[in-house]
Amino acid sequence: MDLNSLLSWVLISLATISLAVSVSFFVLVRRLYRRICRSRRLTGAVLRSRTILSWGPQHELRKLQLRLKESLDSGQAAVDLARSSQGPLGELPRLFRGIQDESVTLQSQLRLLTSETDPVVLAEALSVAGRRVDQVAGLVRRLRSAVAAGLGELTDDTLTVLRSEVDRELAALRAGVAELRSLNGQSLNGNGGLPDPRRPLPMNTFNRRTES
Repeated sequence: MDLNSLLSWVLISLATISLAVSVSFFVLVRRLYRRICRSRRLTGAVLRSRTILSWGPQHELRKLQLRLKESLDSGQAAVDLARSSQGPLGELPRLFRGIQDESVTLQSQLRLLTSETDPVVLAEALSVAGRRVDQVAGLVRRLRSAVAAGLGELTDDTLTVLRSEVDRELAALRAGVAELRSLNGQSLNGNGGLPDPRRPLPMNTFNRRTES
């Protein structure tokens, strides 16, 4: 083997090793990132830090985000506990999935409000958002109460009562979400069919049916 062939072989080997290391590093970072994103504990810690470091209306908004997340996490923990108790679950998982699904719009709304720079708009939306978070927290409390009362013996009667109560409130919440989406579709302005970037999505009718 002459010197040129040896040098080419060394360079190809180094390039192959470098590529393998780069790919392995990328895969490792990607897995770590996904694990971090799925970590409810870490996400909660970040949100708590943001809440502590914020002030004024933004502080109140972060508090609502944190309360909503903690409520949903506690509901998930209750469902997991009920599942591990090996008792009858009935529609308990479905009911909680309904709460989670209807909270997605609210979570998006709260995230949007973090970029709101108009103090008047933000102040108006905060009180409405607070009532929506209260409603979700109340639904989770009912679910947790049913699980706590039925640990070891989650009876069909307990599940039936819970289902009727949660389904009724979820229907009202779902109606508010549908109305909110309808209003969002009507809020398009002349900016090329795009919504006004200064204003958050309207929230004032999110759950009129429940409050009436």
